[in-house]
Amino acid sequence: MSVPVEIAPGITQLDTMLGGMDQMTAGFLVHGDQPALIETGSQSSVAAVSEALAAAGLGPRDLRWIVVTHIHLDHAGGVGDVAAAFPEATVVVHEKGARHLEDPSRLIDSASRVYGRLLDELYGRMTPVPVERLVAAGDGFRIDVGAGRQLVLVDSPGHAKHHHAVLDEQTGTLLVGDAVGVQLPDIGVLRPATPPPDFDLEQATASLRKFRELRPTQVVLTHYGPVADGEATLVEAEQLLHAWVSVADRVLREAEEAGADDVAAALADSFAKAPDGMSPEILQKFEVLNGVHSNATGIVRYLQRRAERAA
Repeated sequence: MSVPVEIAPGITQLDTMLGGMDQMTAGFLVHGDQPALIETGSQSSVAAVSEALAAAGLGPRDLRWIVVTHIHLDHAGGVGDVAAAFPEATVVVHEKGARHLEDPSRLIDSASRVYGRLLDELYGRMTPVPVERLVAAGDGFRIDVGAGRQLVLVDSPGHAKHHHAVLDEQTGTLLVGDAVGVQLPDIGVLRPATPPPDFDLEQATASLRKFRELRPTQVVLTHYGPVADGEATLVEAEQLLHAWVSVADRVLREAEEAGADDVAAALADSFAKAPDGMSPEILQKFEVLNGVHSNATGIVRYLQRRAERAA
């Protein structure tokens, strides 16, 4: 079990140990009379998360809230199993993703086509959450963790239509899920997260600007942890999104038969090179979690939708 880290007063960051790898995906325990877990990690992470919660002193009847920023398996795959282990907890999910936690069959079917054998080797699947334990939350939904401490959900589509960030009003900490991108400690560079099927440039940049308007004291990525300068990272994230989409648009315009493979190659050449001295093992972590081809596919799909709207 990795060592939990306090990232703000009353907020502990847990390593969910995605696929047994450290510093890939984080969960966050907000302490209080009605404690909340933000992000369960994948189904393969359930043992690590349960051990971390037990080490924090939470018994099976103590956890009151389980919140996922969105329903992608690296964030929510473990939600059904964690909910079963903590039967007093209410599960909070974006209103556009709730039906997939109640019945994850379509979600798993889609993931199996994307990940193939990696689905079971890395992520696992998802156990359904009983509908009576689900809250389908909209923008501004408030979660009371006790002693006047409130968590506020911030609707933030762009990476996924079912995405919200979580603002801890007491400390100003903003847990942004994947809306800002991925920056692993081993690598130290920010990379956008633009996977299919939902990536949308306009929505993604609007979400980043919404975050800036909140003026958080710190910005925390699920992949992975607090960034050094929240304001600068939000600006960089928007610039990178525009740059990636611009490169993809140029590649598709220059070659009639160009597709996601060509866009991926251009993105890798322009933006996704590993820093000097990066070991193949560390680079593989980045590619498994946030591969260039997946990002390229999401951008190509977005550009196709944009062209259809324009037509």
